Amino acid sequence: MSDKQTQLANARKFEGEVVSTAMNRTIIVRVDAMVLNAKYNKNYKVSKRYAVHDEKAMAKKGDRVQIVECRPISKTKKWRLVEVLK
Repeated sequence: MSDKQTQLANARKFEGEVVSTAMNRTIIVRVDAMVLNAKYNKNYKVSKRYAVHDEKAMAKKGDRVQIVECRPISKTKKWRLVEVLK
């Protein structure tokens, strides 16, 4: 396995929903996760928003997408769009 393939295999990948496409070549993706409270043993939903680089403007608002971690592209963009899952 080459060095680049190893880096891609180790990169974090998430699946989320596009909530904004207002910027140029940038989309905002909301990733939801279920978290268990240790004391009360109750599940609750948390979400986080990521600024994602979308070079070809493929994703539209409401689409389900897969994103992967990459080198910093700007101050807030450290994620890249892999594919639109719909």
